[in-house]
Amino acid sequence: MAQDLFQAPDYYNLDELLTEEHILIRDAARKWVKRDVSPIIEEACQKAEFPHQIIKGLAEVGAFGSYIPVEYGGAGLDQISYGLIMQELERGDSGVRSTASVQSSLVMYPIWKYGTEEQKHKYLPKLASGEFIGCFGLTEPNHGSNPSGMETKFKDMGDHYLLNGAKMWISNAPFADVAIVWAKDESGRIHGLIVERDMEGFSTPETHNKWSLRASATGELIFDNVKVPKESLLPEKSGLGAPLGCLDSARYGIAWGAIGAAMDCYDTALRYSKERTQFGKPIAGFQLQQKKLAEMITEITKAQLLTWRLGTLKNEDKATSAQISMAKRNNVDMALKIAREARQVLGAMGISGEYSIMRHMMNLESVITYEGTHDIHLLITGLDITGENAFK
Repeated sequence: MAQDLFQAPDYYNLDELLTEEHILIRDAARKWVKRDVSPIIEEACQKAEFPHQIIKGLAEVGAFGSYIPVEYGGAGLDQISYGLIMQELERGDSGVRSTASVQSSLVMYPIWKYGTEEQKHKYLPKLASGEFIGCFGLTEPNHGSNPSGMETKFKDMGDHYLLNGAKMWISNAPFADVAIVWAKDESGRIHGLIVERDMEGFSTPETHNKWSLRASATGELIFDNVKVPKESLLPEKSGLGAPLGCLDSARYGIAWGAIGAAMDCYDTALRYSKERTQFGKPIAGFQLQQKKLAEMITEITKAQLLTWRLGTLKNEDKATSAQISMAKRNNVDMALKIAREARQVLGAMGISGEYSIMRHMMNLESVITYEGTHDIHLLITGLDITGENAFK
């Protein structure tokens, strides 16, 4: 079993911008990843199995709803703390971070922001502790980048709602206890519903044969005349802006998480370049390898600065959706390019499960698509700076 020798790069002394609490929280997550994730993640990925044994540890390091108030079972931390936890989790594996991102930003967040007090007290403590795992149903077979076209619908049957439709590419679906499902009412208005695992007509078939996020459980959500109690409707916000608000929180976490994957690839490539000898000296001494490594640390540092500033804006409730989109797009693209370059530094060894790089690369091919594709985020920035809508 390979030892986790990761050393985090901090070329611009960015730790000086963090509080003591931030560093303690980050280091606790880093230590947990080294101890409980790194030793088992390659085997889980090879077997395409989610390692259920990590759920308790995720809860203990605050990965589930770290910013949710203490009264609802959360840790009451700030947004930079949340980001740092996501960074460390994705350094371990994008699938592990995905599980926590969905739980925090796509399940706990909408209940906290759009739910009733009864819903908050019923679900949030159990989600924070990992007793419940949740998933988020927005994407459909025919509607990905255009969620407003969703076909999942519910009818008011007097004493309950009747839900019909399907969602796909849903992280955590195969073992989720609750699902936040977005569906249209009879007037075409989008609402969020809390659907529980044991509701008759609700099924979650698993998606197999993935080459990416293999250690993350992905599935469908099928609703066949599911009777949903009226008290399961999230009443405080409706319309497309409701799920998009959740996606802002998730995209913010991804912007931090992608840095973790990039740092792991860079650190692996740097260490290997110092150990691998060709033509009588370490390959770190050759110009082309130094070019690769120098560009990697430059891009990581730029992403760290971008995301730290975004976290500061989030803490002040000033971050815009467009700013979050820019960070998500930039950082995932950055991480994917670094993974590809790092793989080249390792040569043939780069494809081996002995190293994490190829696993990160495959995972990032999903991350660059989900929570808004690379191109969609480009158009969000374009709309923001020009005022012209290129989506229609």
